[in-house]
This record gives sequence, structure tokens and C-alpha cells, in this order.
Amino acid sequence: MKITRLRIYQVDLPLDKPYALSGGRLHYSALDSTIVVIETDQGLFGIGESCPWGASYLPAFALGVRAGLAELAPHLLGCNPLNLNAINQVMDQALPGHPYVKTAIDMACWDILGRHSNLPVHALLGGRLNAELTLQSSIPTATPRQMVADMHLAHAEGYRTHSCKVGSGVVADLARIQSLLAERMNGDQLTFDANRAWLPAQAVAVMNAVRDCDVHFEQPCETLEQCQHVRSLTRQPLILDECIHGAGDLYRASASNTAQAIGLKIARVGGLTKARQLRDYCIQQGIQMNIEDVGGSQIADTAAMHLALATPNQYLRASWNACRHHSVVTALGGVHVSRGIARLDDTPGLGLTLCPNALGEAVAIHE
Repeated sequence: MKITRLRIYQVDLPLDKPYALSGGRLHYSALDSTIVVIETDQGLFGIGESCPWGASYLPAFALGVRAGLAELAPHLLGCNPLNLNAINQVMDQALPGHPYVKTAIDMACWDILGRHSNLPVHALLGGRLNAELTLQSSIPTATPRQMVADMHLAHAEGYRTHSCKVGSGVVADLARIQSLLAERMNGDQLTFDANRAWLPAQAVAVMNAVRDCDVHFEQPCETLEQCQHVRSLTRQPLILDECIHGAGDLYRASASNTAQAIGLKIARVGGLTKARQLRDYCIQQGIQMNIEDVGGSQIADTAAMHLALATPNQYLRASWNACRHHSVVTALGGVHVSRGIARLDDTPGLGLTLCPNALGEAVAIHE
């Protein structure tokens, strides 16, 4: 089997409500997503998506995705999409780094492999180990009152785990945290995510002022080294997210006992192939995971849930679904969300059917 054509689509995903994170220093009102359709000489096709959360969240941006795809496409034409290791080797040689560019290609090839094998992608990633998946809400940075209201709304929708965005300073963040803890519903779990905004001294001050041991703190500081310093002076479980870009980062975080959990985002590490490698290492080392994607539509959410379904439940915390924050439907099928729970059937591949009206005309065709 050979890749004969790549069709590239650009889709705007306006957020239902403005979203602030990292203590309010980063603001977003819409996402710019890139969807890739890979066609083959045997009539099979696969769908992938890469959607950075704006241009300021990570070293990734939407125009870079499409520029990188133009660079990679000539090297991929004629390749066998069923050979995922070879596809990733070709991409890494042709364009070192830039994992967010490669994600949609890798995802689409997994979709083709599933369609070719007549198996769902989760069967190819190790086999279904979960009937359903717990999802977490994402509470943007705001006043304590607004964040409490958002948490209660998410609870009413069925979510029982909430990632609350903090990071604007010790006094302001403690006010948010204390309000959220005081108004937490019975059985709900809270994560306080600074998205790299705290200096180590701020992180230590906030975390040590919180006596509740049943909470997690996520990515308090910019670098892994800073988070290691914070880990040595605090006691709550720590989730590392933005500083885990690949296997080397994960190995260092594990060796220093810095990460009790990680946010494993598909597009940040380069696709399902590399995310699976990190997933397997976390299982070996006893590190929990939030398996999700950076942003996107049903396509990206569905791919992440396939990997989560094939992961032992005790290593899963709660995944996040980007689709909760916008109303654009790019594909039918795939992941189904109800009352904070995600489910997938056993349709071959990713289980998706594109909605052509949502995609419009291709912005590029490579053949």
C-alpha cells in the first residue's frame, strides 16, 4: 500500500466562552485546527488532526502545522502508511523536531491501519481495557466566585474531576484555591494547574499552605528542573504536563521522582506512536496519566480516547475533551461523551466519518 495524496484542511473552532489560563496571562477565544486526509492506492483513507491551543501555550502554532506539512508531504508520498515506525522515521529525518506537525500524519496512518485490519485503533494500541473513560472539566482562570460557578456547572454536567487554572500569585491563587475547596461537592477531585506561571518560591508557598492532601498540583513552574526543586520541598502529588515533550523528559522526571502523574497530550509528543511509547513507560514506572490532546475537534479527542481505552485503568486519572469548549462538528462517530464519561465503540480505525460542510475546500493538496 502507498500514500498517493494528502489533503489539508483548515478549520476555525470558536470557543463557546473566552478561556484564560496560566494565571490569566494567556487568553484565547478561538482555535485554528488543521485536519489531514491521507489517501492510498488501495482506496483506503485516514483522518488526522493537529490543533495547537493558540500560539502562546506551547512552542507550536497553526500556521506552523500547515507549513510543516508542506515540507513533509513530498517525503511521504509513496510510503506505506501501515508501517508506522517507518513513517515516523521518514518524518523525523525530513523535519527534526516539530512534533505538533507530525501528529496529524501519524494519527491518519493509525486510522488507515485500523480500517485495513478491520479493527478499532484501541485494539491496535494494546486492546480495550476500559468500557468507559472518566473525563475532567477545565476551569479557566477567573475570580474565585466565577471559578466556583464554573466548577458547579461542570459538576451538574456530570464531571467529577476538575482542573482549575491558577498561577497569578500566592495571595490571589490561595483565595481561588480556598474558595474552590470550600465549595467542592462531595466526591469531586480537584487539580490546581499553574501552567508554568509560578516561580519556584511561589509554588512552594502555595502548595505548602494547602493542607488538603487529596488534591494534585500541575506544572507549577516553567522547567523540569524548577519543578524538581518544588517537588523536594512539597508533599502533594505533582502532575507534569508542558515540560514533558518526549521520552527523555519523562525519563528524567521519573528518575528524580518529580512526577506522580503526567499530562500525556498526543500532539505535544508527536502522535499516537510516540504517545504509546510514553504510555508504556509510565505503566512500568507506576506513573498515572491524563491521556488527552492539546486541542481540536472530535478527531483529536477520539484519537486520544483510543489510547486511553487501551491503558490499564489504575494508571488513568481523567482525560480532557477539547470539544466541551466549542460547538464545531468536523466528524461523526468516534468518541461519545455523556455526563462526564467518554465511550467508544469498536468501529474500525478511529471510527469517524468526516463532515464535508464543516471542512470546506482543501487549503492544500499534495500528490
